[in-house]
Amino acid sequence: MTGESPFLTELQHAVMRVLWDRGRATVADVTEALRSDRGLAPTTIATVLSRLEKRGVVGHDASNRQYSYYAVLTEAEATRSMVTELTERLFDGDVTALVSHLLTAKQISRGDLARVKALIAERERGKERPS
Repeated sequence: MTGESPFLTELQHAVMRVLWDRGRATVADVTEALRSDRGLAPTTIATVLSRLEKRGVVGHDASNRQYSYYAVLTEAEATRSMVTELTERLFDGDVTALVSHLLTAKQISRGDLARVKALIAERERGKERPS
């Protein structure tokens, strides 16, 4: 990875999700996987993959004159980076403000609230869950 932030646009994230789910995929594979949701041309997908590769987020192997792309950046790394950047941008790095916003922005079920409390309790005991 380069020093550039791995913040992903919605389309880049959709392309990365295909790579994370499949391990490896060609332009045709990604185009087909996204066809029902987006209906994008293979050239658009190829451009997105090329740009992600220049950023060091994906890599490729060539076999039979066809590139097979794979994720260099893990989904956990992307999520961590994007949440950190979001927290910095919108909440000046204030994690408490982020959590407060999440808790008040929409209705939270009792089950979700219980899971959040359990995560906080685990963190307080020093048993951080891997992302």
